[in-house]
Amino acid sequence: MKREQLYSGKAKTIYSTEDPSRYISEFRDSLTAFDGKKKGEVSKKGYYNAQISKKLFDLLESKGIKTHYIKMLSDNEMLVEAVDIIKIEVIPRNIAAGSITRKYPIKEGTVFKNPVIIMDYKSDEYGDPMLNEDIAVVLGVATYEEIAIIRQLALKVNDILIKYLDERGIVLPDFKLEFGRKNGQIMVADEISCDTCRFWDKETGRSMDKDIFRFDKGDLTKAYEEVAKRIVPEIFQ
Repeated sequence: MKREQLYSGKAKTIYSTEDPSRYISEFRDSLTAFDGKKKGEVSKKGYYNAQISKKLFDLLESKGIKTHYIKMLSDNEMLVEAVDIIKIEVIPRNIAAGSITRKYPIKEGTVFKNPVIIMDYKSDEYGDPMLNEDIAVVLGVATYEEIAIIRQLALKVNDILIKYLDERGIVLPDFKLEFGRKNGQIMVADEISCDTCRFWDKETGRSMDKDIFRFDKGDLTKAYEEVAKRIVPEIFQ
């Protein structure tokens, strides 16, 4: 089923299949931080991220939100819809952490009354700069109508995930979403995992995500495994 490699990113490799409408997304154990300046390999990271993403995509689909996920082909290979990725990273923020506290006079840990939606232009060359609707349209990455749909979907996904994770003892300060187009429909794409979300333990506040790698906070595999045990306990049975 797997054919040629189409793209190799920081943590996943995309392959074509005999069906041009479907791709294979392979989750790897590699990871990067700080725009690729820090790199590493962590055992089982790809497996845990793939399984967590699968479960969260299933959750969103059950709530009426279309995703590119079709089915798992192996522990770390996902069959997905071949979508046209929109070059916008959408970051719903619920609690101030990370770059927003460095760029603005906002204290880390500030709980936002309403989610703050940040949109960045996906470009390593330009450092993923923040954009608004007008800039997105000028760049040709999305229309005003698409931006409105993306924002609405991001807020819905955020609301679903906050409630779901809270029941599992996980706080969601912020996370990254990507979207794709197919047959005129915009859907959630890429992944939703420990690599793309900030996950904090509800009781202790400790990180259970890629911040552990970014700031050398401890054992990344152990943290990802703990998140997986809360979200996909069935894979440990």
